[in-house]
Amino acid sequence: MPLKRQLTLSDAVVVGMGSMIGAGVFAVWGPVLSVAGNALLAALAIAAIVAFCNATASAQLAAVHPVSGGTYAYARAEIGPWAGFIAGWCFLIGKVASCAAMAMTFAAYAAPTGFEVPIAVLAVAALVVVNCFGVTRTALLTRILVIISLIGLAIVVAAGAIAVTTRLTTEQLGWYWSGVATSSSELGIEPLSDPTAWGVLQGAALLFFAFAGYARIATMGEEVVTPRRTIPRAIIFALTGAVIVYTLVGLAVILTLGADAIATATPLADVLTVAGWTAASPILHIAAATASLGALLALLTGIGRTTLAMAREEDLPRFLAVVDERWSVPRRAEIAIGVIVIAIILVADLRGAIAFSSFGVLLYYLIANVAAFRQSGDARRYPRALQILGAIGCLTLVATLPAAGILIGVCVIIAGVVYRVIRIRVTRSRA
Repeated sequence: MPLKRQLTLSDAVVVGMGSMIGAGVFAVWGPVLSVAGNALLAALAIAAIVAFCNATASAQLAAVHPVSGGTYAYARAEIGPWAGFIAGWCFLIGKVASCAAMAMTFAAYAAPTGFEVPIAVLAVAALVVVNCFGVTRTALLTRILVIISLIGLAIVVAAGAIAVTTRLTTEQLGWYWSGVATSSSELGIEPLSDPTAWGVLQGAALLFFAFAGYARIATMGEEVVTPRRTIPRAIIFALTGAVIVYTLVGLAVILTLGADAIATATPLADVLTVAGWTAASPILHIAAATASLGALLALLTGIGRTTLAMAREEDLPRFLAVVDERWSVPRRAEIAIGVIVIAIILVADLRGAIAFSSFGVLLYYLIANVAAFRQSGDARRYPRALQILGAIGCLTLVATLPAAGILIGVCVIIAGVVYRVIRIRVTRSRA
């Protein structure tokens, strides 16, 4: 049974924004600044460029293949079944880990001390229930969550702007960006260090993790109205909006806190403290928890659709391909993914989940760029140079990840390949 086309352009943009404006924007700045230093904007630019290249590849592919599954379906059509399987497998392992990370972040902001794990589990279970009752409800709830998140971020940007204009003169701001000012006495903040090129790339890899949500739009291609027109536009609009938000928030953090942002786990809350806006802290905590919840909801939705697509091709157990007749959602796939995410929450930590997720997501987009590069004729919407740049960017950022994360990721991919080989042989023997 096919899924219904119910999502409009605005719905698709909101789903993409809900995936990108998530937990990362509230917590990523400390780790990024620790490696990228005062070149944070350079790291942000690199991440945005790689994300843009990947987004155009996904948009070009989605316009020709408007079905559920994202790059899994695209790579199967453009390259072959094995490429599709590896893309889908990388997406699943990366995004299931992302779901766990988002749930943990939500609980860190919303749960009383000592109750983080139970609250994270309850959040996943609740959103799986929401997804099981229709994608239009998912889009509506995501819209509400995105609005609340943007209100919280707008407060941070406003507080940072006021703090900066109060403490720094125009001449001092020029010194800061030119690298002339090196002492806290000149600026009133501790200057950031000069990074290495490797540090800038590491920072870009961390920021890319926060950008990667635009793929949710493509994975829901079977439910988007007029997909050839809607999906490419929605992906570009959502990515552009996320880049603007991240740039403004990043500027607020580095100009308000400087190097002090490295040691804190809640840099945006510290921006409010420095600006004297402590009364707004509860709003920020609500926004952070809301953003994490919105990203988790969008992620669960996208993973369910990729699971559905893979199950239809028997790259996952066939019983996961059933679509509920009343609500037109892959309910079994949604429930199965929810159970796996809960299991990860019970055994893993946040840092490991993020590293594992980045590995899978970057390889997923590497295959997307290769698939888009192979398209020709009327299917081409963007220059092939963008796909080449995107593939090189993905490989480069993967190389900056911790060795342990890379090793675990490779082992899981090998396990998936072994599973598919066994399944193919069993199917052939039965035939």
